[in-house]
Amino acid sequence: MITNLINEQLICLNLQATTKEEVFVEMIDLLHKQGRVNDKDQFLADIHAREELGNTGFEEGVALPHAKSGAVSEPAVAIGISRSGIEYGAEDGLPSKLFFMIASPDGGANHHIEVLAELSSKLIEDGFIDEFMSAKSAQEALGLLLAKTEPSETTPVADKGLLIGVTGCPAGVAHTYLAAEALEKAAAELGYEMKVETNGSIGVKNSPTAEEIERAEAIIVSCDKQVDMTRFAGKKLVKTGVKAPIKDGKGLINQALQAATYQVSGEDAPAQTESKVSQARSDLYRYLMNGVSHMIPFVVTGGLLIALALALGGQPSEAGMAIPEGSMWQKVLDVGVVAFTLMIPILAGYIAYAIADRPALAPGLIGGWIANNGSFYGAEAGTGFIGAIVAGLLVGYFVKWLVSINYHKFIQPLVPIMIAPIAGSLFISSLFIFVIGAPIASLMDGLNAMLTSMSTGNVVLLGIVLGGMAGFDMGGPFNKVAFLFSVGMIASGQTQFMGAMACAIPVAPLGMGLATIIGRKLNLFEESELEAGKAASAMGLVGISEGAIPFAAQDPMSVIPANVLGSMVAAVMAFSFGITNSVAHGGPVVALLGAMNKPLMAIVCMIAGSVVTALVAISLKKMRQAKAQAALA
Repeated sequence: MITNLINEQLICLNLQATTKEEVFVEMIDLLHKQGRVNDKDQFLADIHAREELGNTGFEEGVALPHAKSGAVSEPAVAIGISRSGIEYGAEDGLPSKLFFMIASPDGGANHHIEVLAELSSKLIEDGFIDEFMSAKSAQEALGLLLAKTEPSETTPVADKGLLIGVTGCPAGVAHTYLAAEALEKAAAELGYEMKVETNGSIGVKNSPTAEEIERAEAIIVSCDKQVDMTRFAGKKLVKTGVKAPIKDGKGLINQALQAATYQVSGEDAPAQTESKVSQARSDLYRYLMNGVSHMIPFVVTGGLLIALALALGGQPSEAGMAIPEGSMWQKVLDVGVVAFTLMIPILAGYIAYAIADRPALAPGLIGGWIANNGSFYGAEAGTGFIGAIVAGLLVGYFVKWLVSINYHKFIQPLVPIMIAPIAGSLFISSLFIFVIGAPIASLMDGLNAMLTSMSTGNVVLLGIVLGGMAGFDMGGPFNKVAFLFSVGMIASGQTQFMGAMACAIPVAPLGMGLATIIGRKLNLFEESELEAGKAASAMGLVGISEGAIPFAAQDPMSVIPANVLGSMVAAVMAFSFGITNSVAHGGPVVALLGAMNKPLMAIVCMIAGSVVTALVAISLKKMRQAKAQAALA
């Protein structure tokens, strides 16, 4: 790659600049004279924008300013040497003397990342920087840069076993690859085979397989960004910042070989006692967890803002809980609705991201939005969180397959930034609009017809069906059909259906909030779930069933049956006690504001259903936990 991007005219062995800004201007002028940059001011602005993300001055007097810019007409690397040194803000506090300015076209390949990776192997070589600084001509300097490194005859044979490294810096650029090169070089000198996973700005590359992790002698995680640590449980492991291997790769490897075996901590799993269970978690579970963890802030933010607005500014009306137009609480509600609208696409997007990295993020978000918006496929309601999970998984696996194809070298750079996102978006949107959408619309029509035909039948059976639908998907088609059916019955004067629905609606969030309180000491819930439980309780009080979505998305086999059973109990009790509700809303707030004929009994129904949900959820979780532990024993 370097051979295609640099020539003697792009090398200046004696920069006249005395400041960082002057270095940029002088080197950009080199690029401009060679026709590589067509707008010097724009490229300078883009270089500054990159510097704002993190200083590109590194150790040993090297600086790597770079940018992707629309001002770049042809990718290139300019090299400059300042004999006196420039105050660049380098991390070791020393002046910078050797500058590599990398220009990459905006929207094109990630040339700057590829060049940084290639330069890393040179910069890590002992004596290379001093030798390059001593070059007498641009021709000599270019020769040093392009010279192939001959393998050392004294380098031990890699017969001591396999080591695995993970590197990554916040910007995902230079340090990521410098650290990887340092680990590979140190491992080779010590006689070990080394495989390094890089968590760079173009995504996670070179990830070790489960078999490779199993046979690895030790793991070195030198990363300043979050990585999946659970896969390394039971292996000798050392965790450091990304700079550590650059400074002392051999020492770090020796430290890892002497380290204790890594046990999954509370930051990585529900509890230390479940470390074996964590190891056995399937990839599917990790994908769901990634989506749920990113969704929870949206659920909490949106749910609490909506709950606050309804509780303090809401008034019961025939159309439901109403907030006066133009009031402060209306604005608070609007902000909450934005967060709630985003949570389903976020769930889908980050499930897809976990499977196929950044190329899958955009189509995952788009697929989640379409899945949750029934207007795209002629349904009264979207598919809710279940549709988001389906969309995320489909997009993720589709994009993962797409990027795995062996493309021509000219097309390959376009795959992660253009081909995969566009193809993934068209794939999932077409699937929902033309394939999945029609059955969903028909399902909703069929469910509505079924409820209508049952409306004159046995109230216990109707309560079971209505309550079960309310608790099944929390905002999805089943929940929406039951809710809209009940609202429609208010117009005909039959308010007992909305009474049962109002009692069933809050059961899922209240039940899961109660479950987190009871299950706290049983290590059944992760820390994020315990926090989400508090928010779910608040949402349940004002009738927002979506508060239970994070729990259902993370562990559907335990949570959905619990929600369904609890909601059934609440609905059947409400029908049996003759509870009615005249507004299109549910939860304790409706009873307290006088919209229900028997507010005390309505709250009893909600409490009973919530207790059932909590107990069933805990029981199912414990059974699943015991089964998993028995499988590993």
